[in-house]
Amino acid sequence: MAPSGRVAGLARMTWADRWRGWRSSGLARTIAFVAGWLLILASPAVGVIPGPGGVFVFAAGAALILRTSVRAKRWYVRVKRRWPTIGDWVDWGLRRPSYRRRQERRCASD
Repeated sequence: MAPSGRVAGLARMTWADRWRGWRSSGLARTIAFVAGWLLILASPAVGVIPGPGGVFVFAAGAALILRTSVRAKRWYVRVKRRWPTIGDWVDWGLRRPSYRRRQERRCASD
Protein backbone atom coordinates (compact mmCIF):
# COMPACT_ATOMS: atom_id res chain seq x y z
CA MET A 1 0.00 0.00 0.00
CA ALA A 2 1.42 3.38 -1.03
CA PRO A 3 1.59 6.27 1.45
CA SER A 4 -1.09 8.86 0.94
CA GLY A 5 -1.78 12.47 1.81
CA ARG A 6 0.58 14.25 4.11
CA VAL A 7 2.88 11.30 4.65
CA ALA A 8 3.58 11.05 0.92
CA GLY A 9 4.44 14.76 0.82
CA LEU A 10 6.88 14.41 3.70
CA ALA A 11 8.53 11.40 2.10
CA ARG A 12 9.39 13.46 -0.99
CA MET A 13 10.83 16.40 0.94
CA THR A 14 14.58 16.61 1.28
CA TRP A 15 16.24 17.38 4.59
CA ALA A 16 17.02 20.87 3.34
CA ASP A 17 13.33 21.48 2.57
CA ARG A 18 12.30 20.24 6.00
CA TRP A 19 14.93 22.43 7.69
CA ARG A 20 13.84 25.52 5.70
CA GLY A 21 10.22 24.88 6.67
CA TRP A 22 11.01 24.47 10.35
CA ARG A 23 13.36 27.47 10.40
CA SER A 24 10.62 29.78 9.15
CA SER A 25 8.12 28.64 11.78
CA GLY A 26 7.13 30.90 14.65
CA LEU A 27 8.66 28.64 17.28
CA ALA A 28 12.05 28.57 15.57
CA ARG A 29 12.05 32.36 15.18
CA THR A 30 11.22 32.80 18.87
CA ILE A 31 13.96 30.38 19.91
CA ALA A 32 16.49 32.20 17.70
CA PHE A 33 15.41 35.60 19.08
CA VAL A 34 15.80 34.44 22.70
CA ALA A 35 19.12 32.77 21.91
CA GLY A 36 20.33 36.02 20.34
CA TRP A 37 19.53 37.98 23.48
CA LEU A 38 21.18 35.34 25.65
CA LEU A 39 24.34 35.58 23.55
CA ILE A 40 24.34 39.37 23.82
CA LEU A 41 23.88 39.16 27.60
CA ALA A 42 26.67 36.56 27.84
CA SER A 43 29.15 38.60 25.80
CA PRO A 44 30.49 40.70 28.75
CA ALA A 45 31.18 37.51 30.70
CA VAL A 46 32.98 36.00 27.72
CA GLY A 47 34.79 39.29 27.18
CA VAL A 48 36.54 38.90 30.54
CA ILE A 49 38.38 35.88 29.16
CA PRO A 50 41.59 36.93 27.35
CA GLY A 51 41.08 37.34 23.64
CA PRO A 52 38.35 38.84 21.45
CA GLY A 53 35.69 36.22 22.29
CA GLY A 54 33.12 38.67 23.62
CA VAL A 55 33.02 40.55 20.32
CA PHE A 56 32.22 37.39 18.38
CA VAL A 57 29.57 36.26 20.87
CA PHE A 58 27.93 39.70 20.69
CA ALA A 59 28.03 39.63 16.86
CA ALA A 60 26.44 36.18 16.75
CA GLY A 61 23.64 37.34 19.07
CA ALA A 62 23.05 40.50 17.05
CA ALA A 63 22.91 38.46 13.84
CA LEU A 64 20.26 36.15 15.31
CA ILE A 65 18.17 39.09 16.46
CA LEU A 66 18.47 40.90 13.11
CA ARG A 67 17.31 37.78 11.28
CA THR A 68 14.22 37.33 13.46
CA SER A 69 12.99 40.78 14.56
CA VAL A 70 11.32 43.34 12.30
CA ARG A 71 11.83 46.08 14.91
CA ALA A 72 15.57 45.31 15.11
CA LYS A 73 15.82 45.43 11.32
CA ARG A 74 14.18 48.88 11.26
CA TRP A 75 16.57 50.13 13.93
CA TYR A 76 19.50 48.70 11.99
CA VAL A 77 18.41 50.52 8.81
CA ARG A 78 18.28 53.83 10.73
CA VAL A 79 21.76 53.24 12.17
CA LYS A 80 23.07 52.26 8.76
CA ARG A 81 21.76 55.44 7.17
CA ARG A 82 23.25 57.62 9.89
CA TRP A 83 26.64 55.86 10.02
CA PRO A 84 27.19 54.13 6.66
CA THR A 85 30.71 52.95 7.51
CA ILE A 86 29.45 50.97 10.47
CA GLY A 87 26.68 49.57 8.29
CA ASP A 88 29.26 48.44 5.73
CA TRP A 89 31.23 46.58 8.37
CA VAL A 90 28.13 44.89 9.76
CA ASP A 91 26.95 43.93 6.27
CA TRP A 92 30.38 42.52 5.52
CA GLY A 93 30.31 40.52 8.76
CA LEU A 94 26.82 39.18 8.07
CA ARG A 95 27.80 38.42 4.45
CA ARG A 96 24.78 40.26 3.13
CA PRO A 97 24.19 40.53 -0.63
CA SER A 98 23.63 44.29 -0.27
CA TYR A 99 27.28 44.70 0.76
CA ARG A 100 28.48 42.98 -2.43
CA ARG A 101 26.14 45.08 -4.58
CA ARG A 102 27.40 48.33 -3.07
CA GLN A 103 31.01 47.26 -3.50
CA GLU A 104 30.39 46.42 -7.16
CA ARG A 105 28.73 49.83 -7.69
CA ARG A 106 31.68 51.61 -6.06
CA CYS A 107 34.18 49.73 -8.23
CA ALA A 108 32.15 50.48 -11.37
CA SER A 109 31.93 54.20 -10.56
CA ASP A 110 35.67 54.54 -9.86
